[in-house]
Amino acid sequence: MNFVDSLLELWKTTGLYGFLGTEGWRNVVMIAIGLLLIYLAIKKGFEPLLLIPIGFGAVLSNIPFAQIASHTVRAVAESGHIEIDVFGGFIGQFYEMGVASGLFPILIFMGVGAMTDFGPLLANPKTLLLGAAAQIGIFTALIGTVLLELIPGFSFITKASGEPLAQSILHVAGSIGIIGGADGPTAIFTAARLAPNYLGPIAVSAYSYMALVPIIQPPIMRALTTKAERQIKMEQLRHVTKLEKIVFPILILTVCIIFLPSATPLIGMLMFGNLLKESLVTDRLSDTAQNALMNTVTIMLGLSVGSKMSGDIFLNFATLGILALGLVAFMIGTIGGVLLAKLMNKLSPKHPVNPLIGSAGVSAVPMAARVSNKVGLEENPNNYLLMHAMGPNVAGVIGSAVAAGILLALVPILGA
Repeated sequence: MNFVDSLLELWKTTGLYGFLGTEGWRNVVMIAIGLLLIYLAIKKGFEPLLLIPIGFGAVLSNIPFAQIASHTVRAVAESGHIEIDVFGGFIGQFYEMGVASGLFPILIFMGVGAMTDFGPLLANPKTLLLGAAAQIGIFTALIGTVLLELIPGFSFITKASGEPLAQSILHVAGSIGIIGGADGPTAIFTAARLAPNYLGPIAVSAYSYMALVPIIQPPIMRALTTKAERQIKMEQLRHVTKLEKIVFPILILTVCIIFLPSATPLIGMLMFGNLLKESLVTDRLSDTAQNALMNTVTIMLGLSVGSKMSGDIFLNFATLGILALGLVAFMIGTIGGVLLAKLMNKLSPKHPVNPLIGSAGVSAVPMAARVSNKVGLEENPNNYLLMHAMGPNVAGVIGSAVAAGILLALVPILGA
């Protein structure tokens, strides 16, 4: 090989050559989107713990020829007898180990449980209904996805190997619907079991809307409420005893075991983490669950989700369709929570409910509660809704896990 040919071969290994290729524009677009997410996290403060790893993962996964997000493949040696694992990139291994297996969502739920105070929910149990109302987006999106698939020429769901088309549609519809709860771990856990082929775009969609709660929710909240409603001050919450906080996770787990075992992986670890927090005799374990372990898993999970924003995976009809349906599901969930809060306020005028806390019924904890508080303070600087909003917010975490359990139990039966 002469010098010119060597230079030509070297040129073909550069990133610039890859970007100038026929598919290079996709990588450029997705790198720009990744940088935009990082900008929103750093400059605007939009959930940096999520957006920085996701954005950086998107950048890394779109570098030509680097194969950072490639997956492990099994090859057969020349002898034809020995199987060899050709390991993928490090982010690809994160994805296989924690996302595709469903391990990361379980660990995240344990960390969320260890960081969450169920006191506001126990002090005002009726806010559990707001968390339940916000899950309407999940089932609306499920039904909507199925109906869209019935429109001739519109279908974007590919039949899974060995599955009837109806079963594939229900599996994917259920996985898309769970995005409406704005709960990334639950969406991953559900999609990994129902629709693993669509796990990447579903994970990206769920975490994108979790991180963009401060952008998506406020316009909906303002459109559905009056200024007077947004200024409503709520009664001070009662004191919740330590015994109540210890009994609660055990009681919830018991109910889940009896009525909905399919939800116990998520509910069980959520309650386990909370029991570590409230028992007062496992401080070291609680600290690890809510700090070191949670932070480590968040980094790997964020990079893994970002890796599914590569141009060849992201910029196609199926992924964009999932993003659109997921956004509709999330918006409907927000609307459902706000409208029920308005109804509760009408039915119980002696115990006023600010409808803004209804939007916190989605599972994005504590992001949605902070947004409710922020919008309330904009209307009345002395109206602090954070603790009141935490009630429906933690109810939303439980509600999304229960909804996932229902889908995991019901969808396979309906599709059979």
